[in-house]
Amino acid sequence: MRYNAIIVGGGHNGLTAAAYLARAGRKVLVLERRHVLGGAAVTEEVFPGFRFSVCSYVVSLLRPEIIRELELRRHGLEILPLDGTFTPATDGRYLWRVHDHERTKCEIGKHSTRDAEAYDGFGEAMVEMARFVKPLLDTTPSDPLSRDPRELLKLAAIAKRLRALGGRARRLQLQLMTMSAADFLDQWFETDVLKATMSASGIIGTFLGVRSPGTAYVLLHHYMGEIDGEFRSWGFARGGTGAISGAIASAARAAGAEIRTETPVDGIRIKHGRAVGVGLATGEELEADVVISSLDPRTTFLRLVGERELPSEFVDEITRYRFRGSSGKVNLALDALPDFTCLPGPGAHLRGAISVSPSVDYMERAYDQAKYGEFSRRPYIDMVIPTLSDSSIAPPGKHILSCFVQYAPYSLAYGTWDEQREAFGDAVVETLAEYAPNIRQIILHRQVLTPLDLERVFGLSEGNIFHGELTLDQLFFLRPVPGWARYSTPIRNLWMCGSATHPGGGVMGAPGRNAARRILRDAS
Repeated sequence: MRYNAIIVGGGHNGLTAAAYLARAGRKVLVLERRHVLGGAAVTEEVFPGFRFSVCSYVVSLLRPEIIRELELRRHGLEILPLDGTFTPATDGRYLWRVHDHERTKCEIGKHSTRDAEAYDGFGEAMVEMARFVKPLLDTTPSDPLSRDPRELLKLAAIAKRLRALGGRARRLQLQLMTMSAADFLDQWFETDVLKATMSASGIIGTFLGVRSPGTAYVLLHHYMGEIDGEFRSWGFARGGTGAISGAIASAARAAGAEIRTETPVDGIRIKHGRAVGVGLATGEELEADVVISSLDPRTTFLRLVGERELPSEFVDEITRYRFRGSSGKVNLALDALPDFTCLPGPGAHLRGAISVSPSVDYMERAYDQAKYGEFSRRPYIDMVIPTLSDSSIAPPGKHILSCFVQYAPYSLAYGTWDEQREAFGDAVVETLAEYAPNIRQIILHRQVLTPLDLERVFGLSEGNIFHGELTLDQLFFLRPVPGWARYSTPIRNLWMCGSATHPGGGVMGAPGRNAARRILRDAS
């Protein structure tokens, strides 16, 4: 059977591309290696009655255009708000920022009246920066080396928008692209715990510290979260993150796409420099007009295509492309709620994100260990208790604590991750116990995912959650490599649509949507 398009990988970007192509009348097939769709955006019943968002655990970056155009709410997507961030400390103090702006200023004012006053200006500046960058998320990157006048016009339009920002805003935009998250925040605030918690957004998924240049942009990347038109909004998908992938898959099927699970692809078939289909692990061959990979570049080009089919310069660039996984995940099934010493008992502070980021030095020391090949013994932890918003994912009276953990370097200096997995999990629990001493007594089950597990199970090379680091030299027209940042590849009719393409990682869907639109334009 022949298809107009075969998409390799049923992650949320691959499913998004499938939905848009199918809606345009193309005959589309999606092939997913695992038994469940979604890639890293999945919900799985790891322990009886407990349905974990195993990897990705919150929703915010998902493009509102995709929600609207694919009618994802009609296909079952419901987003529940996540209100604010609670940062506990061991000295009895805490920082609690919520969506109520005036209340947040009051909370910050308990630490510093100067910072409370500066919070307005910072928020306004970041919203302005986000509004400048957001339109770029939904476009195919311009190629500054192209001789096509249309590409030069696109670059000129970006330059014109940059000039229209005004001098101060232009300086801020340049600072965001080059400074460290900690240095950038130093310009605004003096409270250590506030700067530490905010700078954490700058190191998510990167092998960099909060004082490393370039992390300010990653901070902005996460600041661009939006739900129902409200900036910096985060939430849960009812039923877990897999509900996002499920809704997109439902939209794709409704448009006519065919989706197969438990169907690993053994290779992408190339004839005379052109992709003509795929070969399955079963030996079956499938033909297609175009093949689209939602996998990362290493898997796509070095494993499924093969170096001999590619220009040597391109292979060199792919080989140099940096993954450097830096994070792990610890999912806990709980018999009760954690009880934080600084703010005891249940309450609204448990309904948002909970951030173990007590100081900038704490964050940088966690990175110091990772630089030398050790997992952080006192790591940065970002956690949520989704069962407080969605009781359907755990047995009555039980809870889920989802912990994103950094740093966990893919390459260890001593031992292997198979040997160190439980010690890593123990370090997370011991760190949590410093803030919520009852945590040890209420754990019913524990799932520990190392970078090696993320690679083995979810196909994320080196365990990088973004299909490659979000650093300045791997963004926009440089992602994944210079000259091939427009979803096309050196192989004719072979395209990319995953997080290794512009605009990067997160449960966003923009790479899948952008790639599908580019393919449709190219075919017209």
